[in-house]
Amino acid sequence: METYHRLVVHDATKGERRAARERVSRYYESELAKVIDRVEEALTRYRDGEIDAHEVDDVIHRYSKATRALWRFCWSTGSGSQVILVARTLEHRAAESDAIDWWDEAERPRRR
Repeated sequence: METYHRLVVHDATKGERRAARERVSRYYESELAKVIDRVEEALTRYRDGEIDAHEVDDVIHRYSKATRALWRFCWSTGSGSQVILVARTLEHRAAESDAIDWWDEAERPRRR
């Protein structure tokens, strides 16, 4: 991934930061909807008798882990100039067709 000089991130204009926040916010909403769809699918399967309550509970637990990882990626650096870096990371990943599957990310062991 391309490295950005600190000054490029910190010298971003107010408009650039606002555009970056909007980009990250759109991404967050879109990815959150995908994870919510997984829970909705599990609830439908539960109502149809395909899975039991424990399996739904497992899905909800994984949902929680996935949304935490997604939030951490999008917002844990703050909403100031660091959001520029997150937006650029998203642009780079999109250009490389390197999307993050937050559902799968929830099951990865955390690095310590």
